[in-house]
Amino acid sequence: MLNRVLIAEDLYLLREGLIHLLQAHGFTVVAAVDDGPSLERALIELRPDVSVVDVRLPPTFTDEGLQAALSARKQIPGLPILVLSQHVEQLYARELLADGSGAVGYLLKDRVFNAAQFVDAVRRVAEGGTAMDPEVIAKLLASNARHEPLGRLTPREREVLGAMAEGRSNAAIAQRLYLSESAVAKHTAAIFAKLDLVPSDDDNRRVLAVLAYLNAARR
Repeated sequence: MLNRVLIAEDLYLLREGLIHLLQAHGFTVVAAVDDGPSLERALIELRPDVSVVDVRLPPTFTDEGLQAALSARKQIPGLPILVLSQHVEQLYARELLADGSGAVGYLLKDRVFNAAQFVDAVRRVAEGGTAMDPEVIAKLLASNARHEPLGRLTPREREVLGAMAEGRSNAAIAQRLYLSESAVAKHTAAIFAKLDLVPSDDDNRRVLAVLAYLNAARR
């Protein structure tokens, strides 16, 4: 079971709250750090199953958390990272997604409404999936809309792909978009084809589709 988690948050009360919340849901907190350099060292030395990382950490409170996570993922490809941020930092989100290996998430702190939602996102990232806040997805998709291969997708296919990026199953997408599951399956197959994703494990292709879509603006 993937349950070793590392927390990087400089605010004491929030850090302690994350520790107690995750421990209550069966996670083992292997470290809790409050600055960028400590985060990078801990990521490399401990190789946690998943890390919950604030973007802005001491000493400069700019992008230390993200830069530490990116540096660690270069050394350990696919190291699972779930970012918590106050704002949608489009460049940061794309940079985190750029290596195409999955196991990433980006949640906005003030839009995490309950423990179950947050814990589900942590587990999903630990298992190699994605967990993206809908607001993050909306801004990234809007900025990417003119880039190939994104122009191949219909508006409905973009909606389906946005929901996939949030980590939703076909059944959940169908309920959200008022579609049948068979319609969602057809849209999903069309997305895979238009993004030139060859047949493979369906869950893996879902991750690859999300990453291909969100990375397109870097081209």
